[in-house]
Amino acid sequence: MSTEYPAPASFGLTVVIPCLDEGPNIDTAYRAVIEELGRYDVEVLFVDDGSTDDTLDIVRRLAAADPRIQYLSFARNFGFEAAFSAGYRYASRPWVLHMDADLQFAPSQAHKLIALADPALDAIFGIREVRHDSLPRRVGAAVSHFVAYRLLGIEIPKGVTTFRLVRTPLARRVVDLGLGTPYFLATLIRMTSHYATIPAVHQARVTGASKFTLPGLARHAIELFVGFSNRIATAMALAGFAAAAITALSALLALMGAIGVLEAVGITLVAATIQLVGMAAAIRYLVLVNSGQPGLGLFYVRESSIAVRAQDHLYGADQVSAPLGEGPG
Repeated sequence: MSTEYPAPASFGLTVVIPCLDEGPNIDTAYRAVIEELGRYDVEVLFVDDGSTDDTLDIVRRLAAADPRIQYLSFARNFGFEAAFSAGYRYASRPWVLHMDADLQFAPSQAHKLIALADPALDAIFGIREVRHDSLPRRVGAAVSHFVAYRLLGIEIPKGVTTFRLVRTPLARRVVDLGLGTPYFLATLIRMTSHYATIPAVHQARVTGASKFTLPGLARHAIELFVGFSNRIATAMALAGFAAAAITALSALLALMGAIGVLEAVGITLVAATIQLVGMAAAIRYLVLVNSGQPGLGLFYVRESSIAVRAQDHLYGADQVSAPLGEGPG
């Protein structure tokens, strides 16, 4: 157990651990978190994101044996953003610590974040000292950050991760905004400038497979780009006007005999392509706007060890949805 970063036992902490088919990692994660962070007033909240392996069975067993363990289990897979959002919403301690079941950030690294928790800050983010992920994922993250920060002006500190410590009321407020683009990090930084970053040791996953895919990362990046910057919409609008003007001018020049028909057709095709790209961007904006309208929730809980809101429960129950080890009847 690390003693380098002491903190009072009264420090209230909910450790949120999203899980998707993490059966081989659950016991290890539980033991590591309790051994390292059990000195605090700690709650460990597992969020099962529709696992198809024995993840939920193991979490049930742990919750039955240790009152510090709680869980939420989704009715199906709703995605990573939904999983940690549910954890943030139902955390019961003053601070939320987000950790992943693969322990690529060891619980011992959490003391670095906790040591900075004071009234002056609302969030502390871990930054990888050295990133131990696959090359495609590292390259994708670097490109995404460059586009977001340099080209689109979206404020995201370089290298920040989901390994973060956030005041629970603020984390819950971000989740309850119900945005069409629930990109937690970009939203939180729009709400407060009282945050800090600190280097943390990142390690390779030991067991299980990463749940991130390149299409998923691309989709996540697009949601960030169009949801938190107007520059794409502005650029596409200007490009659309320019394309329309070029098309009209080429047609006029062709009628005047200044250019040939083939040249005019070529120019028109280029302009049409620009307009189609603009339409695609506009449609994506409309999709995001529509996703923020009343409709399906971000997630639905089918089973839990704690009370959940009626709107978050698959059956509309605003209470504990099932006794430990049993599914709803």
